[in-house]
Amino acid sequence: QVQLVESGGGLVQPGGTLGLSCAANGIFSRIYIMGWYRQTPGKQRELVATITSDGSTDYADSVKGRFTISRDNGKNTVYLQMNILKPDDTAVYYCNANIKPDLWSTIRGYWGQGTQVTVSS
Repeated sequence: QVQLVESGGGLVQPGGTLGLSCAANGIFSRIYIMGWYRQTPGKQRELVATITSDGSTDYADSVKGRFTISRDNGKNTVYLQMNILKPDDTAVYYCNANIKPDLWSTIRGYWGQGTQVTVSS
């Protein structure tokens, strides 16, 4: 069974920094694209950043230049470094990964449990 386990998050002042990590645990064949999404009450979950297995990245316009996504394929872990945080970045952040559970299964999308990030003075 595949699980995405997130860590990090918390309360930070505007202009501050925060880091998130997400590890894929369990037995699986291969991890493809990984990413971070966020959601606030009453709104749809939105893309923050994604990274492919060979390191190609993509970012939402609202976080470009402030957030950095990275991954360690050896540790099956994706990271999100968040700098110059703004109150509008306040949300629950979710890790996502497309994973092939075994050689005979199709690729499936998995989600982490979510972690709260609050930017407030």
